[in-house]
Amino acid sequence: MKKNRFTVLIILILFIFSSCSKKESEGNQKQEQAIPDFAPLTEIVEGRSDIYLITKVLDSNYWDVVVKGAKEAGEEFGCNVYFSGTYNEMDWQNQEKLLDKCVSLGADAIILAPDDSIELAPKIEEIHSQNIPIILVDTAANTDGYDICYMTDNLLAGNEAAQEMLNQFHSLGFSNNDEITVGILVGSATSQTINERLAGFYQYWSLNAPDSWTIISDIKNCNGDIQLGDELIESLLDDYPNLKGLYGTNNGPTKALAQVVSEHERNDIVLVGFDYSDEIKSLVESPDYHASTILQRQYFMSYKGVQSALGLINGSSIDIRFEDTGVVTVNNKNLSDPEVKSVIENN
Repeated sequence: MKKNRFTVLIILILFIFSSCSKKESEGNQKQEQAIPDFAPLTEIVEGRSDIYLITKVLDSNYWDVVVKGAKEAGEEFGCNVYFSGTYNEMDWQNQEKLLDKCVSLGADAIILAPDDSIELAPKIEEIHSQNIPIILVDTAANTDGYDICYMTDNLLAGNEAAQEMLNQFHSLGFSNNDEITVGILVGSATSQTINERLAGFYQYWSLNAPDSWTIISDIKNCNGDIQLGDELIESLLDDYPNLKGLYGTNNGPTKALAQVVSEHERNDIVLVGFDYSDEIKSLVESPDYHASTILQRQYFMSYKGVQSALGLINGSSIDIRFEDTGVVTVNNKNLSDPEVKSVIENN
């Protein structure tokens, strides 16, 4: 019975959330910033294959690691790698312009982390139909017009985030009868990645959390704006005195959550997020807070992306469309674990 309730609940939540947030983002989206020209990541050698990387957010801890993976793969496998990106993960229009520029510059292959899984689908299909290999990283697109996608299985990652929050609550001694509320901050309503992490979180929570431990139905969406995220979480703290948990679905929202929790010294709140910004790193490493983060292997997404691009350029075929690069849950108790340390080094 509980599983049936979950199925209906998640369908309704995602439909309402996507519809409402889409309208909100269309009405409040920031004015587009000028995007930089493509910059070389490797030594440029005439006659080598030219691979272009387009990231979601420039000047970001997470995306810096993606750039590093592509750079080191290019150096190792002997190809020219260029990159650019946008300043806001909602700015799919400028990513579309960058895709067109890749074609005009004669790209042999493109590695793309889509800002919008739906809006960019037609452009991806158009370019792929010109026999230009397209490798997606971090986020899938709503099309079959690409060669392979390297990313996290985000439904399972959402499951792990919910499980980690429940484990933290139990370790703090909360009983099944305690009244607990959990708030959620997302960075976009149109990202397939975020919606899957949201669905996975709800799925595990619905099947495993006590009935008195509830998720606030008003899911907050900062549309990639960390300052807006701060304001939204401040309002949650004011409106819900029983707020004991916060979930951030990706890097930006997690940074915002960590900033607010730290500024208010709310060491009574369990925070679970994604990636390893300085803000969440500080809370995870502190024994005074109850923070966890789900780390992806984004270095390997772009590293394998370059490797696959070269294979496709040289006539190889790829039999699979999706490769899960996996995640690791990091908290204060497992920081010395060898696997955790290894993943942190590439975050």
